[in-house]
Amino acid sequence: MAYENGALDATLAAAAGNDPALLAELRGAFVESLGLHVDLLRRARCDGNWNVAAMRLKGLAASFHAERLIGLAEEALEAAPGEPVVIRKLERFLTEFNTSES
Repeated sequence: MAYENGALDATLAAAAGNDPALLAELRGAFVESLGLHVDLLRRARCDGNWNVAAMRLKGLAASFHAERLIGLAEEALEAAPGEPVVIRKLERFLTEFNTSES
């Protein structure tokens, strides 16, 4: 599946304006935060921790208008803690975003 998230890229570009260094910094901060949220989900062993991590992920996604990521966060909210399919989808999103060109 190819990376597709125009709204996320547009949000980052709008925030950075014409400053490529700022855009790179914002993308890096997003990737770092996303990675931490995915790690929290990966380590969650109870419903409470899983739901908190999924809600935080959804908040991050909503802040950046990342529709595909919002959908993945909602999928996590509906899944059982530690659901490997959800975690793999999130890891794939992170990898695709991290390797995409801005």
